[in-house]
Amino acid sequence: MDKEIKFSWQDIIKYGVIGGIVALYVVLIGMVVTFKERYIIAETVNLGQIALFSPTFILAYFAANNARKLKSLIYAIVVGALVGAIVGVFVAALLVLASHVNMREVFLNVSPELLKILHFGQESLKGASLVIVGLNLIVGLVGGLFALAPRRWSNALLVGAALVTLMGILQELMSITFGTKDWYKPLGEFIYAKKGLSWGGTILFFVLGMLFSLWRSSPGLHPGARVAKLPPKQQQGVRIVSFLLGLAILVWLPKFLGSYPSEILTTVGIYVIMGLGLNIVVGFAGLLDLGYVAFFAIGAYTVGILTTTGKLATVGWNFWMALPVAIFLATMAGVILGIPVLKMRGDYLAIVTLGFGEIIRILVLSDWLKPYIGGAQGILQIPKPEILGYEFKGPQQIYYLVLIGILLVGYIAWRLRDARVGRAWKAMREDEDVAEAMGIHLVSTKLMAFATGAAFAGLSGAIFAAKLGSIFPHSFNLIVSINVLSLIIVGGIGSLPGVVVGALILVGLPELLREFADYRMLFYGALLVAMMLVKPEGFVPEKTHARELREQPLEPEVAPEAPAREAL
Repeated sequence: MDKEIKFSWQDIIKYGVIGGIVALYVVLIGMVVTFKERYIIAETVNLGQIALFSPTFILAYFAANNARKLKSLIYAIVVGALVGAIVGVFVAALLVLASHVNMREVFLNVSPELLKILHFGQESLKGASLVIVGLNLIVGLVGGLFALAPRRWSNALLVGAALVTLMGILQELMSITFGTKDWYKPLGEFIYAKKGLSWGGTILFFVLGMLFSLWRSSPGLHPGARVAKLPPKQQQGVRIVSFLLGLAILVWLPKFLGSYPSEILTTVGIYVIMGLGLNIVVGFAGLLDLGYVAFFAIGAYTVGILTTTGKLATVGWNFWMALPVAIFLATMAGVILGIPVLKMRGDYLAIVTLGFGEIIRILVLSDWLKPYIGGAQGILQIPKPEILGYEFKGPQQIYYLVLIGILLVGYIAWRLRDARVGRAWKAMREDEDVAEAMGIHLVSTKLMAFATGAAFAGLSGAIFAAKLGSIFPHSFNLIVSINVLSLIIVGGIGSLPGVVVGALILVGLPELLREFADYRMLFYGALLVAMMLVKPEGFVPEKTHARELREQPLEPEVAPEAPAREAL
């Protein structure tokens, strides 16, 4: 069968050229040099090398994607190796050019350090070029073999490699968080070397990642499938026990992790609350809102104005008195925004909501409102919340306030999703004209979606102000709305668990890796592009969206022609 395989040379060249361009981009923006000190495996494999060879692996995988369908080992090897070799030629050409021409006048990152890295220990330029092409050929070959492997096993290998990479990156954080624990010292010495994972730790996490992926993909072992086989009463009991166990872990988590990880979890939690609100507007009702940060700002500034003890102090309320006012004003702002956009859809709605968010930002910065809300200087000296003498003063205490907010908002969103109004939102999302014809009142349904989403944003803004103790206009830029929308897309539009997963990926990981902040938006864009190509329904998709994006539509049945009536 392999002898009958015809290679698409045009596709091989196309994927190779794209991979070469991406590899050059990664090199020229400085990722290879910046990440070279972050070792993943025992001073052998570093993050810079992974960044350099990842384009080769990914493009070879896509180029050889037909290998699984054709069941051809030769096809996978030839296509993957050729794509890798083409990528290697691009990188080698850059090395040769940079060795003869001073490129730093245009590309600052083409430094002697970069050239040393690309030489891979070879003294001659020719030897270094051959090594670059050879290594890329091997990586491309592996990518082609991945395309041939059964999807279940290729996914397991990728999950194992991803877990190894993640644990290697988190070495410093693990040491800071658990370095003083008695139990961590022997475990840390086994898992980690001086720089990066030890080989024992590498094998351990690789195997654990593979086993987890295989367990999740096994129909007989999947927890959801096993619970579904139980009687209804037992299913409900399992869900209650799982919820209580998860809640107990969440309550215990800040004491176990310490201050810095709790700070990160608090930030993630605030975005989860915002994401649950925007998920109602975008995911349930299908209304694209790019001005969502405005409601977040209204909630934060309301709490700041009503509770501050600084020079802008006027009322002197505590947090709990100001919180309902903040939620109410944010809700009213959602209704006010909803009224003029009732007839708008799609891009027009996005532009109008974007303008609303910019209006709020400009008002916050204006000299007109500066005597009341501080202008560019913001609002300072916002007191911490207290309840029964317990003060939410540090990250480990604010964490519980955020957790209560998530549970409250999550419960409301869950109940609304399956309620009458939730079904009306979903019907409106699919087709407004059909929903109106079925008797759904579009005006009240849209306003309810805007108001509910704005109320959740106001709550998150209030907690945000209490957490920081001061607020400034630069905290409420358009990028906040983009981040919240992005985490919904990555997690799964319309999915409540997807909001949590998206926040952990897009907010939690970058907060853990602050040294990579210069490339944060690049990672955002690359992840969104990859999600749209590979998993457009999100990591934890809602069932409706998963069916729409994954299942093939049924071909319409053609009624058989009626036999011609015989002449009487």
